[in-house]
Amino acid sequence: MAILIGCERVSHEWPGKPVLDDQTIGIDEGDRIGIVGTNGDGKSTLLELVAHRLEPDSGSVTWRNGIHVGVLAQEDDLDDDETVAHAVVGDAPAYEWASNARSRAIVEELLADVDWEARVGELSGGQRRRCDLARVLIGDWDVLLMDEPTNHLDMHAISWLADHLKARWPHGTGALLVVTHDRWFLDEVCERMWEVHDARIDPFEGGYSAYVQQRVERERQAAVIEERRQNTLRKELNWLAHGAKARTSKPKFRVDAAMELLAGDPPLRNSIELKRMAVSRLGKQVIELKNVSCGYDGRDVLSGVDWIIGPGDRVGILGENGVGKSTLLKVMVGKKLPSRVFVKIGKSVKFGILSQHLDLLSDKDDWRVSELLATFKRYYVIDGKEHTPEQMLERLGFARKEFATYVRDLSGGQRRRLSILCVLMQEPNVLVLDEPGNDLDTDMLAVLEDLLDTWPGTLILVSHDRYLMERVTDDQYAILGRGIRHVPGGVDEYLRLLSQEAHAAPATEKSVAAGPKAASGERDSADAAPETPVLTNAERRELKRREGAVARRLERLQGQPDELRAQMAQIDASDYAALMEAQEKIRAVEEEIDALETEWLELSERLG
Repeated sequence: MAILIGCERVSHEWPGKPVLDDQTIGIDEGDRIGIVGTNGDGKSTLLELVAHRLEPDSGSVTWRNGIHVGVLAQEDDLDDDETVAHAVVGDAPAYEWASNARSRAIVEELLADVDWEARVGELSGGQRRRCDLARVLIGDWDVLLMDEPTNHLDMHAISWLADHLKARWPHGTGALLVVTHDRWFLDEVCERMWEVHDARIDPFEGGYSAYVQQRVERERQAAVIEERRQNTLRKELNWLAHGAKARTSKPKFRVDAAMELLAGDPPLRNSIELKRMAVSRLGKQVIELKNVSCGYDGRDVLSGVDWIIGPGDRVGILGENGVGKSTLLKVMVGKKLPSRVFVKIGKSVKFGILSQHLDLLSDKDDWRVSELLATFKRYYVIDGKEHTPEQMLERLGFARKEFATYVRDLSGGQRRRLSILCVLMQEPNVLVLDEPGNDLDTDMLAVLEDLLDTWPGTLILVSHDRYLMERVTDDQYAILGRGIRHVPGGVDEYLRLLSQEAHAAPATEKSVAAGPKAASGERDSADAAPETPVLTNAERRELKRREGAVARRLERLQGQPDELRAQMAQIDASDYAALMEAQEKIRAVEEEIDALETEWLELSERLG
């Protein structure tokens, strides 16, 4: 494979913080690379260096001659005064870009709700972001560098973007380098991972799941080596402390050996764990919605909603941008009155609310972090032990020196972590979280998931992060057609329903456009359609035989994925080829199981 971009001994430092130290790495043709790491470790800086938007302090970033590189940065360079059309396609005439199927699909998916002649400065933050994303995707690039491309996208749009990027270049051509905290997206699109930490770049083969497995194995091996080193260290220090009393000095080589071991102590990383806190007692009734309708400016976004949420329920709310997810949350917690009927909230309910815009901190910009923590109790009992708010914040990745920082100076990830802790320190029994994963890196998302896994109260979650949604909630509900619908199949079923709605809409519009006569003709045709033919005995026997064969094959395959995963865990983490082969075997078996289950259901339906 030909190299497209090479980073040669690159070093870069921000004031007081080294970001990269003498790193050499390259992007080859056909690479699909995801960049992960904790907030502030240099993921976006690395992307800017590769994009030639930032010069390294030392070393070089070299592009192959003649390549075209497209960049989606966190902050766009769009002109507020230009139209959406000019921002996306430039001076290209409409017939030129509209005749290109790929360009047309990008505009239809990302900008369907945006006026093509509107000024960029008039757009909302989400619309402006999608406008910039469309601009980048329409371009013809050899390499795409993307920083948080899933921001402001709903699950359907994220799924579409993943499919687009997978099909964008022929196999083995083009290259993608993407920074994102969306782990499902990383698994779906990326075939390699770069972890940026401690001024280093560690490459991993495979998507996010393979990266996690390899990292765990590396950490296990490192722990074994460290345990051996610590045992040797204890012996040496014991010898230094309790050597023969009569000796006035100890052999220099023993002292040097002990000092060398001490110097090898790795720097301690922040401990980022937070165990379950006590919650207020929750009664039998939590939230009941009965025939609820609500909206804005005389237009209902929700209509006729009936829903009961009980103690201990863990529910996720799915829906496209603008369908009313945040509005529904406001109605559920009593912050917005419905236009019809009622919402009943249990007497013992104590809400802990994390809004999408972090309203909890909106009037605290001039406070220091330490001053905010001082407004809560001095101690909280967690698993029988007392913990101060400061200790709990340290477990969420804050350093002591950051406690004197003003809230306004915190990064997006720090503000969200602080908000999560403040919500928990209110000791609620119903957690209502609106996009809690925004601005959190993958490690902190894992910490949040562990925390929510042990949450003993009721949990209501709105998120476009399907990995987080499927991990921490037991049931998902979708806002479809201004109503609430339970989706037992989770996100996949929800996306399938959205797709069905999208396909049904053009047919309905066509019927309306054709007029009453055409609609009447369609009904007559439907009424005249023949019924499903009755199966003969021979056909029924053949279908039963096939059903039995499929069921037996399914039964044999059921345990195979777990067995293959157990075998994969035994593979050396440095053997990338073996890990990829094992992962492909697991995927093949799971795909066969899905196909067999679909076939079995179809056969069962035909047999009645």
